[in-house]
Amino acid sequence: MLRQRQPVRPLSAADHDTALEVCARDRVANAFVAARIVEGSLRASAGPLLGHWDDGELRGLAWVSANVVPVELDDEGVAAVAARIIRMRRQCASLFGPSEQVMGLWERLRPTWGPVRAVRRHQPLLTTRVRPSTLGVPLDPEVRPARLDEVDLVLPAATHMFTEEIGYPPYFGSDRGYRASIAALVRAGHTFVRIEDGEVVFKADVGSLALGCAQVQGVWLHPRLRGQGLSVPAMASVVEQVLAGMADEVSLYVNDFNAAARATYDRCGFHEVGAFTTVLL
Repeated sequence: MLRQRQPVRPLSAADHDTALEVCARDRVANAFVAARIVEGSLRASAGPLLGHWDDGELRGLAWVSANVVPVELDDEGVAAVAARIIRMRRQCASLFGPSEQVMGLWERLRPTWGPVRAVRRHQPLLTTRVRPSTLGVPLDPEVRPARLDEVDLVLPAATHMFTEEIGYPPYFGSDRGYRASIAALVRAGHTFVRIEDGEVVFKADVGSLALGCAQVQGVWLHPRLRGQGLSVPAMASVVEQVLAGMADEVSLYVNDFNAAARATYDRCGFHEVGAFTTVLL
């Protein structure tokens, strides 16, 4: 009866397996939220993951924290989740995920959330299960997992990447919180780097890992090295190492206007399986 009266409610540890089953309907599109579940986000009694219920069945999800990320929401779920977020009086930094769900949420949230920095309507969602070496793609032997004692080397590269991509820096004042998030990725073995003369010149992160799928984010090559053919072997090396033991599928999403990045991912064996939309607030 509780679920009938409240079609959208925060999920808890008791919903862990069911929530992962919802994510598994499309493990590539839902990698971000699946990874947060695996990492323990449902341990809190009223955590950031909302569930949309219908007749006692969990139909869809929405991650509502610094970002809003929908999972498997139908039209009814989109409307119900948007109404719940509006009642929460919460505004987030971004809204991203499968295009149809994101645009449905944004149409309902926009009147109360106001102007945005950007709406990136079409971001191809790419995936591969093939090692680049089997395709004859050269690998950069210098790309490797970063060590924990190299966090302070990774920090400037991560900051530059974020600022280029989003349009503003990832922190103001103290870098303590941002550094901690970088250290967590490095500690998990999820940050891959190439270092030259004590400087990170290439970086890529496995930002989400769940259900056998690794979602790569934060790919960055130093500006002075761009246009020299270095991005393909560097990215291919990341994919090769991830597929060697971390996951059986690698995914990412990319801005449709980034022709150079799309060409790199195509050379590394990625193919398009869907589309994301990102709303930057």
